[in-house]
This record gives sequence, structure tokens and C-alpha cells, in this order.
Amino acid sequence: MTARPRRSVLFVPGGNERALEKAASLPVDALILDLEDAVSPDAKDEARKVISRAMGSGIFNGKEVAVRINGLDTAWTAGDIAAAVAAGADAILVPKISRPQDVRRVRAALTAASAAPSLALWAMIETPLAVLNIGAIAAATIDPGARLTALVVGTNDLIAETGIRPVRSRAPMVAWLSMCVAAARAYDLAVLDGTYNNFRDEAGLKSECEQGRAFGMDGKTLIHPDQVGIANEVFAPTEEEIAWARSVVEVFSRTENLGKPVIGVNGHMVERMHERQARRILQLDEAIKHQSIASAASAARG
Repeated sequence: MTARPRRSVLFVPGGNERALEKAASLPVDALILDLEDAVSPDAKDEARKVISRAMGSGIFNGKEVAVRINGLDTAWTAGDIAAAVAAGADAILVPKISRPQDVRRVRAALTAASAAPSLALWAMIETPLAVLNIGAIAAATIDPGARLTALVVGTNDLIAETGIRPVRSRAPMVAWLSMCVAAARAYDLAVLDGTYNNFRDEAGLKSECEQGRAFGMDGKTLIHPDQVGIANEVFAPTEEEIAWARSVVEVFSRTENLGKPVIGVNGHMVERMHERQARRILQLDEAIKHQSIASAASAARG
């Protein structure tokens, strides 16, 4: 599991220069520059140019940037991939990945576009078939050159395609969300929760973020800048978690405990797997601090 923060991942219309500039100044962990839903068919070419100019200007200052391309069966796929590769995106987000063969198609397309080995693939899980195939999709990461590093749950599309009634608790989707988390963890992938559409409902957003965090999600995809703060807060390690992690690492690091598989810490028995968990918490906390410093410096320059 990566320690790179992805607490808040904001969708930004790829063709909107002002929105891109605004997003660059936000304390958001990652951005998804959208060439799909947020761009009309007659504006795709111009949106690619807007993204290229924005990324070339350096305004994102170290933020992780993914470009959401159009679907694999559309006329825009090759052009989108070429634009993302040329712009130096960190990842491409591919909609409606539904089977492991789709991952292989993207890998072949990236190879044809001479993409750098570091360019990652994020897969949107937003169809019933994707949920049924989630284990096989995640397993594609073991293929040489697969590039798959993250699963992004598309809850809006899942609701539309299954016909479930959306409810506050997301009870009809609990099994699907948990399956995505299990698949991600089985193959060392990041996993991001779907968007919360009512950006004025802070209480509802916080509740859904807390639910996603309880499920084991790494963060939340967002549709509005006002949602960033809540996602950052909820998906960051708490003070209690950091204190626990420090105590576990400290105890296991003592000379007399180096070979012990199980140790008592504050009245609880902890194992080596807990030490690994504790180290991940501390790494994430450190990464968040570095990211916060970088965001503050960027805002000051802006």
C-alpha cells in the first residue's frame, strides 16, 4: 500500500482554464483533469490543448495529476492518451474498465503512444460487470507493464446501471464497495471512493467520507473545491492513530524485542502485522505534512 496521500481527489473540467488555475491553488492531494463527461464532443480537441498548457506552465507544482480520458470504444481515446502522455500526466483514468482485457488494451495503447514507464493507470469501476470481475481486474497488475495502481469507484454510474435506489446509508452498495477495497488490498492498489453530489451538504459529505474511511478507502473523489477540507480531515490519520503507531514502532524497535513476533503494548497484544500497519500510518502522516507545506508555498506564490 502506498503512503502517497490521496485523501482528496478533485475532478476538474479539462477545458476550463479558470477552474484548472483555481484547482492548482487548493490544498487537494490529487487532481483528475476530465476530458470525458465534463467536455462536450465538439470541445475535446480544445480541452486537450488547455490541459497541455496548464501542465506545461507548472501551476500544479508537484500535485499528482491524472487525466480522465474518454472510453476505450470512443473516437477520442487515442487522441486523449497522446495528449496526456505529451503533457506529462502522472496517470490516466480510464472509464468503464469492466474486465482484465480492458487493462491490457490500455497498456497496449500506452505502449503505442510511447508513454513513460512511470505513467500509471487508474481504472474506474462503474459497471456491474466491473464489480463482478473486480478481483480479475485488480490481478491484472501482476502482468508485466500493467501500470495499474488505483481503482476509482464510480458510484453514480453504478446507481444508474443497476437501478438501485440511492439512500443516505449507501446500504445497497456496501457489498460492492467492500469488494473493491478487498481487491485493491489483495494487489497493493489504491482505492478511491465515489463522489458526493450535493456539494452544499457538508454533514452528508462528512458522513459519507467517514463511511468510506471505515470501509478502508484511501480517499474520496470530489466535484467541488469546498469538499476538499472535509475529505482531507476525515481521511488523515487521527492523533490517536498516530500516537498508537508511534508506540507500536517504538516498542518493536527496542533491542530486546527485535526478534519477538508478539508484544504487549498499553495492555494490548500486537503482532508484526500491526507494526507494518503502524509504519504505514506514520509514513502517510509524514507525506501529508510534506504535501501541506508544498500546498501552502504554492498558495503563497499564487
